Amino acid sequence: MRRKAGIPCALRRVRWRSQTSKKAEAAAAMAKLFESIGKLGLALAIGGGVVNSALFNVDAGHRAVIFDRFRGVQDEVVGEGTHFLIPWVQKPVVFDCRSRPRNVPVITGSKDLQNVNITLRILFRPVTNQLPRIFTSIGEDYDERVLPSITTEVLKAVVARFDAGELITQRELVSRQVSEDLTERASTFGLILDDVSLTHLTFGKEFTEAVEMKQVAQQEAERARFVVEKAEQQKQAAIISAEGDSQAALLIANSLMEAGDGLVELRKLEAAEDIAFQLSRSRNVTYLPSGQGTLLQLPQ
Repeated sequence: MRRKAGIPCALRRVRWRSQTSKKAEAAAAMAKLFESIGKLGLALAIGGGVVNSALFNVDAGHRAVIFDRFRGVQDEVVGEGTHFLIPWVQKPVVFDCRSRPRNVPVITGSKDLQNVNITLRILFRPVTNQLPRIFTSIGEDYDERVLPSITTEVLKAVVARFDAGELITQRELVSRQVSEDLTERASTFGLILDDVSLTHLTFGKEFTEAVEMKQVAQQEAERARFVVEKAEQQKQAAIISAEGDSQAALLIANSLMEAGDGLVELRKLEAAEDIAFQLSRSRNVTYLPSGQGTLLQLPQ
């Protein structure tokens, strides 16, 4: 009986051991699967990082220069789009090749030694095929290093050719001369100037006050000249009127000497005719025939 009772226990133990071994094998298989997935993910991450580091983008309106750790700056300029490079060996340096504005204020002196404050507005961009030279000799901040110095130099040279009055009256000529000289000067550094214009032009306080005083004096002189001319014209008009009256009196005297009382009678008739015409237009005047005063009970 003991043997028969021990057989089922042994069977249970065998089954339990079999199930335990199967679970262990399944767990080992899952562990291997997760390990394989982890290795694959790590490999994909490393591969993606390598591929990502080997690609770079150049946006619209930009250009890139490649710096190689072994060969230095390459002469080829990379255009827009996605490009390959050697990771950790090559590095792209991207430049903006679109026109950009910059205001450069300068204080200089005119030909007549007047202080002039000028602000110059410049639209500039680099020459594309000269980007490697610009990067090598000047750097990425080429606009900060080049434009203020050459603008100050050219403005001082041009403004010194004109006096203060000519800077105002010949501003277009001054602007054109500055544009031509500055464009030529910037081309030596590989820069293109699309537009150069004078946006601000003022003088020192002393010169401004002197100009205002001069304008006031000119206005007063013009006013005095107008008063003199008006008095002169009034005098001339009085002389002409007196001469006319004198000639009229002389003509009347000559007519009286020639025609006698006939001229006087003619003038009386003309005056009576004019008076009668004026009275005929008035509503308060009534005409009565001669000898009809009895109708109004008037004394005869």
